[in-house]
Amino acid sequence: MAAALAGDDLSRTSSSKRSWRTNSIREVWQGPPDVFTRNSTRRQEVDDETELKWAAIERLPTYDRMRKGMLQQVMSNGRIVHAEVDVTNLGAQDKQQLMESILKVVEDDNEKFLLRLRNRTDRVGIEIPKIEVRFQNLSIEGDAYVGTRALPTLLNSTLNTIEAALGMIGLSPSKKRVVQILKDVSGFVKPSRMTLLLGPPGSGKTTLLKALAGKPDDDMKVTGKITYCGHEFNEFVPQRTCAYISQHDLHHGEMTVRETLDFSGRCLGVGTRYEMLLELSRREKEAGIKPDPEIDAFMKATAMAGKETSLITDYVLKILGLDICADIMVGDDMRRGISGGQKKRVTTGEMLVGPAKAFFMDEISTGLDSSTTFQIIKFMRQMVHINDINMIISLLQPAPETFELFDDVILLSDGQIVYQGPRENILEFFEYMGFRCPERKGVADFLQEVTSKKDQEQYWCKRNQPYRYVSVPEFAEAFNSFHIGQQIVEELRIPFDKSRTHPAALVKEKYGISNWELFRACFAREWLLMKRASFVYIFKTTQITIMATIALTVFLRTEMKPGQIENSAKFWGALFFSLINVMFNGMQELAMTVFRLPVFFKQRDCLFYPAWAFALPIWVLRIPISVMESVLWIVFTYYTIGFAPAPARFFKQLLAFIGVNQMALALFRFIAALGRTEVIANTLGTFTLLMVFVLGGFVVAKDDIQDWMIWGYYVSPMMYGQNAIAINEFLSERWSDATVGRENTVGKTLLRDRGLFTTESWYWICIFALFGYSILLNILFIAAVTFLNPLGDNKAVITDDGEEEKNKRQLISSAEGVQMSVRNPHGSVGTENNAARKGMVLPFEPLSLAFNHVNYYVDMPAEMKTQGVNDERLQLLRDVSGAFRPGVLTALVGVSGAGKTTLMDVLAGRKTGGYIEGSISISGFPKNQKTFARVSGYCEQNDIHSPYVTVYESLLYSAWLRLAADVKTETRKMFVEEIMDLVELNPLRNALVGLPGVDGLSTEQRKRLTIAVELVANPSIIFMDEPTSGLDARAAAIVMRTVRNTVDTGRTVVCTIHQPSIDIFEAFDELLLMKRGGQVIYAGPLGRRSHKLVEYFEGIPGVPKIKEGYNPATWMLDVSSSAAEAQLDVDFAEIYANSDLYGRNQDLIKELSTPAPGSKDLYFPTQYSQSFLIQCKACFWKQHWSYWRNSQYNAIRFFTTVIIGILFGIIFWQKGDKINRQQDLLNLLGATYAAVLFLGATNASAVQSVVAIERTVFYRERAAGMYSELPYAFAQVAIETIYVAIQTFVYSLLLYSMIGYHWTGEKFFYFYYFIFMCFTYFSMYGMMVVALTPGYQIAAIVMSFFLSFWNLFSGFLIPRPLIPIWWRWYYWASPVAWTIYGVFASQIGDQTGELVLTGDIRRVKINDFLKDDLGYDHDFLIPVVFAHVGWVLLFFFVFAYGIKFLNFQRR
Repeated sequence: MAAALAGDDLSRTSSSKRSWRTNSIREVWQGPPDVFTRNSTRRQEVDDETELKWAAIERLPTYDRMRKGMLQQVMSNGRIVHAEVDVTNLGAQDKQQLMESILKVVEDDNEKFLLRLRNRTDRVGIEIPKIEVRFQNLSIEGDAYVGTRALPTLLNSTLNTIEAALGMIGLSPSKKRVVQILKDVSGFVKPSRMTLLLGPPGSGKTTLLKALAGKPDDDMKVTGKITYCGHEFNEFVPQRTCAYISQHDLHHGEMTVRETLDFSGRCLGVGTRYEMLLELSRREKEAGIKPDPEIDAFMKATAMAGKETSLITDYVLKILGLDICADIMVGDDMRRGISGGQKKRVTTGEMLVGPAKAFFMDEISTGLDSSTTFQIIKFMRQMVHINDINMIISLLQPAPETFELFDDVILLSDGQIVYQGPRENILEFFEYMGFRCPERKGVADFLQEVTSKKDQEQYWCKRNQPYRYVSVPEFAEAFNSFHIGQQIVEELRIPFDKSRTHPAALVKEKYGISNWELFRACFAREWLLMKRASFVYIFKTTQITIMATIALTVFLRTEMKPGQIENSAKFWGALFFSLINVMFNGMQELAMTVFRLPVFFKQRDCLFYPAWAFALPIWVLRIPISVMESVLWIVFTYYTIGFAPAPARFFKQLLAFIGVNQMALALFRFIAALGRTEVIANTLGTFTLLMVFVLGGFVVAKDDIQDWMIWGYYVSPMMYGQNAIAINEFLSERWSDATVGRENTVGKTLLRDRGLFTTESWYWICIFALFGYSILLNILFIAAVTFLNPLGDNKAVITDDGEEEKNKRQLISSAEGVQMSVRNPHGSVGTENNAARKGMVLPFEPLSLAFNHVNYYVDMPAEMKTQGVNDERLQLLRDVSGAFRPGVLTALVGVSGAGKTTLMDVLAGRKTGGYIEGSISISGFPKNQKTFARVSGYCEQNDIHSPYVTVYESLLYSAWLRLAADVKTETRKMFVEEIMDLVELNPLRNALVGLPGVDGLSTEQRKRLTIAVELVANPSIIFMDEPTSGLDARAAAIVMRTVRNTVDTGRTVVCTIHQPSIDIFEAFDELLLMKRGGQVIYAGPLGRRSHKLVEYFEGIPGVPKIKEGYNPATWMLDVSSSAAEAQLDVDFAEIYANSDLYGRNQDLIKELSTPAPGSKDLYFPTQYSQSFLIQCKACFWKQHWSYWRNSQYNAIRFFTTVIIGILFGIIFWQKGDKINRQQDLLNLLGATYAAVLFLGATNASAVQSVVAIERTVFYRERAAGMYSELPYAFAQVAIETIYVAIQTFVYSLLLYSMIGYHWTGEKFFYFYYFIFMCFTYFSMYGMMVVALTPGYQIAAIVMSFFLSFWNLFSGFLIPRPLIPIWWRWYYWASPVAWTIYGVFASQIGDQTGELVLTGDIRRVKINDFLKDDLGYDHDFLIPVVFAHVGWVLLFFFVFAYGIKFLNFQRR
C-alpha cells in the first residue's frame, strides 16, 4: 500500500496542470476529513474492518480468491464502506464506479493507472513477457496485367480466363508482369518502443505490416525470414501473438459499439492474464503485501475468460474516446450509425481488447481530427512503454506533436527502407544526404516528400553543390553506411538467443477460449443479430401467411373434388405450389449470408473463432424459424385446400415440409459461401435451383428424362420432397377407387404417370433423404467457410512504359511541385500566382454566399427517446452565421461531431430531411436551389463515382452535362485537359475508377477525381467535405495545391477539414471554427502564420500561450475543447458572440446580403445546361462503357444463358414434335415455363446490384443538376435492352433448335419476340423494384414476393380454366402467363394431331385440348403481342417514376 500511496503522491505533485476540481472530487469520493476526530478511532475502525475483510478474502481457496475483490461503496448516510464483491459479475453500476475511480480524467489518469498495474507485478519480481520481431532480406512480389489489358472489359475477362486455364495446363505463358512490392528489407521491432511507419501511398506499408503479422496476401510470393524471438511462424500462432489492424472497417452494422468490442474480447480471451494473476497473488501472499484494492479488482475482473462483458471493453472504450457512442449501432450503408472516425476507432478497439503482445496498425487515424489522434497515440505510447508491447503504426498525416510521441521511425519508399531507427536521428541522416527540413514544416510531411522526384529539390541544402535527384535505392544504400544503419546490421548478425524467450511470450494455442465457450459466444451474437434483423423474419412470416391465404383461396376445397383422374390437376398444382413456396422461402438466406461473409472472413483470419463456431449457431437458430414457417403454411392450407383428412397424413406432410425447408436453407447457405459475392452467389443459386427444379419430377416426368441424365433426378433434393408429399396424398383412402390399366387404384395411376414411387415405404426413404441432405449441405457449408478465402480484387492499373513516356511529356508542362507557402495571397511572394491563371479559363461569375442565424433540427432518434430524452427534435446547428467570398479560401474546422458536414449540407442544399431555419443568400439574392445547383460544386467526403469508367471518361461526362450548351466540343475537351493538369490526373487518365476500398484508384487519387469532376463544371462556389482525410501529407499537399489553384482563379471555396498540418492549415485565408453542439466559436481571417487566430484565443483569460513552432490548428482545437471549457468555466460560443469580431462579421453579412446596385439574380432559361436529347446521349455513352467493362455481370450473364440453354435443350431434346400423350404436352408446357421463368428471374435479380450501385452515383449527379431523371432511366434501360437482345438471340437459337420446334420464319420470330420481351420486362421489373425500395435486401425480398404470384398464376401450376372465377383476373395480371401463352399458342396452337389422355382411352385433337383444357387459343396471338409491349412500358415508367420522386438517401 505504501508504495502505491507514494506513487500517488508523486503523480499528484508531478501533474501541476490538474486543477483544484479533480482534487475536490477525490475528497468527495473518499468523504471529507472529519475536523474534530482527526486522530480519532473511527478512521481506525474502518481500516480495521477493511483489513479483516481483506484477510478473509486472503484465506479463501485459490479459485474463489481469484473471483473476490474489494470495492469502496458510499452508503446513503455518507459513510464509506469497503464491500467484498464478486468480480466475475460486476453490475453496470459497480463497473462504472470502478472505472471512474481508476480513470477520473482519462487524459491524466491513464498513465498513472498503467503504472499502478505495472508496479504491482514489479514489486514481487514477476517478469512481463516481451517479444522482439525481426525481418531479414524480406522481399514480396505479386503479378498484375499491364496497360489496357488490365481493364476488365468483356473481351479482356474472357481472354484472361482462357489464358489462365491454358496456363494451368502449361500451354500459354502468362501475360502478367511481376511487380516488386518490397525489395530486400531487413530490420527489427523492439519491445516497449513505438514505431511510426511512414511512406507515400503504394510504397508497401500495408504489405509490410501484413507480412510481419503473418498474414501476407495469398497471391504474393514472400521470400526472406521473419522471426519472433528467434522463432519462425510455424513454431507458434502468429495471429494470436500479434494483431494486425486493417485500414478497412468491417463490422456488423446491427451491433452497438460496446457489443462489438465485448464479442471481440470474449473470443480473443485473456491470454496469460489469469496464470499471471495466480502467480502474483501467491507471491504477494508469501511476501505479506496487501495490493491496492482497485487495481486488484480490475486485474481480477479482466483475467476471467469467456465473460460476455469485460472491464477491458470499458477501459478501451474510455481511452479511444468511444464511451460517448458505446450504445449506438455501428451502422452500415442502410443504417445510420456512428461517424467514420468512430468506426475507425472501433476497428482499432476490436484488437486492443485482446491479449496480443504486438500490434501492427494500418492507417488508424483516417477521419479523426488531430487532437483525437494525438490522445489515442499518447495512450498507445503509455501502453507500449509501461507494458512492454511492440507497436508499429502507419499514419497518413501525423501532426508534429503526434510525430514527437514515437520512439522509432521506419520510412518506406518504393518498397525499400530508406531509414529505420530512433526518431531523433532521422533529420541528421537526411542532412548528411544533403536535405534539410524547413521551419514550420512537419517532419513527417518532409519525410514523405523528400524521397519523391517532384518535391525533392526544394529541400536541398548543400548550397556549394548543384542539386541532383537522389533516388530511393541511393538513399537505402547510404543508410547502410550511416551509423544507425551500421548498428542495425551489427545487431541482425547475432541471431536471437531462443532460450531468452519468456515461456508466455509466444502463443501456442490456436484459439483464446475453449470450443464450448467459442460456440456460446457465437451463438449469443447470432441470436442478437437475429433479434436486430427481426424485420426480415417478420416479413418472411407475413409473406408466408399471405401466400398461404392466396393458395387456399385459389385451391379452395369446394372446388377440389378428390378421387377422379380428371380432377387431379388441381391437387398436383396445390402440392407443387406448396413445395415451391416452402423451398423458396429460404432464398433470403442467400442474401443474408453473403452480407455477413466479409466480417466473418476478417474475424476467422484473426482467429476469433473457427468456421464451425460461426456456422453451427446459424444452423441451430434457423431450425425453430423453419419449423414455425412450415407449421404456419400447413395450418393455413392443409384442411382448407382439402388434402387427405387423416391426422397422421397431416403430420406427415408437416414433417416433409420441415425437411424441405431445412434442406433449402442449408442449400442456399452453402451456395452463398461458395459464391462469396452477391453476383456470383445469385448466379450459382439460380443455376442450382434450376437443376434441382427441372429434375425434381414435376416439371418433367421421370420417364421422360434421358437415361444418361437420370442421375440428376436422384441427386435433386426437391425430388424427394415432391415424392414425399405426393405419396402422402395420393396413397390415402380417397384415391383408392379401382381403375383399368397397369395400376389398380386411381392414386397409383396418377403417381405412376408422373413417374413417382407408389409405395408408402418410399415416404420414409424420402424424409431421411431430405434430412440427410440438410446435414450434408450444412457440413459442406462449414467446409466452404473453413477453406475458402474472400475473392480477390483487380489492383490498380500499372501503366505501360510507352504510355508513361507520353504522360511524362504532358506532366512537364504542368507546374512542377509548387510550394504551398507560395500560393498564400497574404504572403509577400506573389509572382508565382500567374502560373495558375495560364491557359484558357472559361468565364464564370464570382459569387459570394452569406448566411445568418441558421438552425438545423432533426427528429429525436428513437434510441435517445428510450433513454429518457423528452424533446421532439434534436438541434444539430445553433445560430450559425458567416460569409464566404470569391477568391477567399475558408476552412470549416471543429472536433468530430461539431456539425461541419451538417452545415455544409445545409448551405449546399443537400439535406433531404430535418428542419432548417435562418436566411441564406447568394450575392445578395435569396438562395434558390434550382439555379444554385448550376453554379455550385460539392465534393463529398465519400468519393462516389461510377466504378467501370476511366478517369478521363468521368471528367468528360461531367463536363459534357454541366458546361453550358454553347461551349464547343473542342473547347470542352481542352478545358477537361486543363483541369486534368491542374489536378495532376494525367498519369491516370486511362485508369478505371473502381469501387472504394475494393479495387481501382487509391483514396488520394479518388479525392482528386472528385475535385476534378466538380471543377470541370466551372462552378463559382465549391464546397469540399474533408478533401484531405485519408491522404498522406504529400497527397494532401497535391490536393490542397489543387484547391489553392482553384481559389486563385477567383472562385469561392469552402472546405471542412479534420487534421490539417501547419502548411495545409495556413494555405487557408479564413476560418470558421465550430464546437460540439453546432455553435460557432471563431469566424474570421487567419492572418500570416495564423497570428490573428492566435491573438484572438490568447486574448481570452486563462488560455495558455502557443509554443514556438507548434501547429496552430491543433493548439486551437486543444484550447477550445470541452475539457478546456470546463476547466476555465467559460463558454467560447458566448465569448465569440460578445466579441468585436462577431460585430464585424454581422456587418459583412449585412453588406453581402444586399444585392450590389445593377446586379441581377441568377437566371437560367432551362433547368439543365444540356437539352433532353444530349442528356440521353451522354447518359447512354456512360452506361455503354459501364456495361462493357462490368465483366462480372455480363460475362456471367452470357455464360449462364448458354449453359441453361444447352441444359434445357438436352433435357427436352426433340420433345417439340413428338406429342402423342397428355404428359408430353405437359412436359413441353413445363419446359416453356421453366425456360421463361428462370432466366427471367436471374436477369431481374442480377440487374439489381448494378442499378443499386449506379443509383448512389445518380443521387450525387442529380443533386449536382447534371441531368433530369428520365434520360438516366432511359439510358439504363436502353443499354440493358441491347444486352438482353443479344442474350435472347443466343438463347432462342439454342432452345429452338434443340427442342425441335418447326423451323418456319414466322414461328421462330414469334418465339424470339416473346422470349425477348419477357427478359426485357423482367430486367425492367428488377430495376423498378430497386427504384422503389431503399436497399438491396428489401428489394430482393419484395421481388421474390411478386415472383411467387406470377409463378402461381402463370398457367402451369393450375391451368386458366381451372382457376376459380374470383382469381381468374389475376391470370391476366401476371406477365409470365402472357409469355407462356404466346410461346405455346404460336408453336403448338395450330397443330391438329391426336392426343392420348391420362388413364383414358379417348383421343382428342391437340388444338382442341389446348383451347378447352389449358385455355390457349391460336387466334388470340395479336393481343398477346401487344400486351408484351404494355408490360415493358409499364415497368419502365414505374422505374422512371421511382427514380424521379423517391429519394432514399438520408442526409
